[in-house]
Amino acid sequence: MTTTTGPSAARHHTGHGDPQPDVRVAGRWIHYKYVVATVYVTAMFIDILDATIVNVAIPDFGREFNTQKAEWVALGYTVSLAVWVPASGWLGDRFGTKRVFLFALAAFTSGSLLCATAGSIGQLVTYRIIQGVGGGMLTPVGIAMLFRAFPPAERARAAVFIMVPTMAAPALGPVLGGLLVTHASWHWIFLINLPVGVAGFLFGLRYLREHREPTAGGFDLPGFVLSGAALALVVFALSDGPSAGWASTTVLTTGALGLLCAAAMVVVELSRRHPMLELRLLGDRMFRQCNIVGIVTMGAFFGVTFVMPLYLQLLRGFTPQMSGLTTFPQALGVLTSSAIAGRLYQRVGPRRLMVVGLAASGVTIALFLRLDLHTSLWLIRSMMYLRGLCIGFAFVPMQAATYATIRPQDNGRASSLFSTQRQVGISIGIAVLSSILVAHMPLNRRPTDVARALHGFHLAFLAAVVFAAVAAVAAMFIRDEDAAATRVARAH
Repeated sequence: MTTTTGPSAARHHTGHGDPQPDVRVAGRWIHYKYVVATVYVTAMFIDILDATIVNVAIPDFGREFNTQKAEWVALGYTVSLAVWVPASGWLGDRFGTKRVFLFALAAFTSGSLLCATAGSIGQLVTYRIIQGVGGGMLTPVGIAMLFRAFPPAERARAAVFIMVPTMAAPALGPVLGGLLVTHASWHWIFLINLPVGVAGFLFGLRYLREHREPTAGGFDLPGFVLSGAALALVVFALSDGPSAGWASTTVLTTGALGLLCAAAMVVVELSRRHPMLELRLLGDRMFRQCNIVGIVTMGAFFGVTFVMPLYLQLLRGFTPQMSGLTTFPQALGVLTSSAIAGRLYQRVGPRRLMVVGLAASGVTIALFLRLDLHTSLWLIRSMMYLRGLCIGFAFVPMQAATYATIRPQDNGRASSLFSTQRQVGISIGIAVLSSILVAHMPLNRRPTDVARALHGFHLAFLAAVVFAAVAAVAAMFIRDEDAAATRVARAH
């Protein structure tokens, strides 16, 4: 394969005066934006897949390592993602998006190999944190590359590319993880990342182009430390509260310190000329509102994705494979609505699509409050499909509209901020819902008090309904006119 650009190559204009020559791949000319989309989807699919594929293996981790803290296999990864996401914007601007993206993909793939060799819960959580270092940098740098390649008028089309890994991977994770855990071992849920990661790295090394921003400035060490400490301390307090007691010294101290770090981080970042988290971008109305909607929505989506396999395995006694197959229809719903929403976006606009999608998602999650020990698996599959169908209508417009009024030179910092809130939402959502469960049952074996455990699941689902309702209300304040640049007719 060769990469060729030159006078004979068709040239694609991004709409910002930055021509993007086509690329010759395997003897065919293709738009460079599709090269970026291919690398992005490949990397992000395994990155996000790993955030959910372990969910079906949580009971196995608890039994094999004899621990009540198995949820930290998921939490350690999501917290690490959120810690490193903010730094990625500066790293991409300073050292180049191609270089940082490929480094992140290599770190993620190497961390996957380490996870497969773990011999204790401590090692596994540590290796998941290492995995998260790479995963945390993939998301914002990848989005920045993608939105530089796609002009504003094509953001809805770009959002469909983003939807493939963002929504399909969390839905496919449980079924793939279930098959591997049931018929092989939990080690394979990490080993499957290796061939995809290597292939994506080699393709990106060959075809991606470097981009740097001259306004990167120096590294914001105080902002990095404060933001990471704030999230880690708050998530630890939420996770440890049910077992240690919400009034315990450890929980109160870590929670209070986390909130203080968050407040200090805001003060520090607003006072710096080149902050790691450019909070001043939240002054942009569309960007701010999409961030508010996104953080709550992610808490609901990933929280339920974490809880449902535990209900099916620990309470109902199904195998990881059956658990994964039962949650799989959610992926079909996401894929169905994503394709439709991408077409509706130009005519309907983001506000109505997001409000309806999020409200309908909340109603669907509310149906889970009726689950008991004998609920038909086909009924659960139908509800999972409906949930995926609803949420797809919310996420396509959110991805398309978020950066509508952000300047091209601010894409790196904006994607870091948006990706940070996304990971914060995931971490808090999983922490809140898992803490509710831990207060009612163990996570490493079937509960002895089944009625109490079922009540815990109902409360966890109710919390997710509240998350979805808050997101729907926040989406009502989005203004379609702010997304006008992303709704013009496509030029090609």
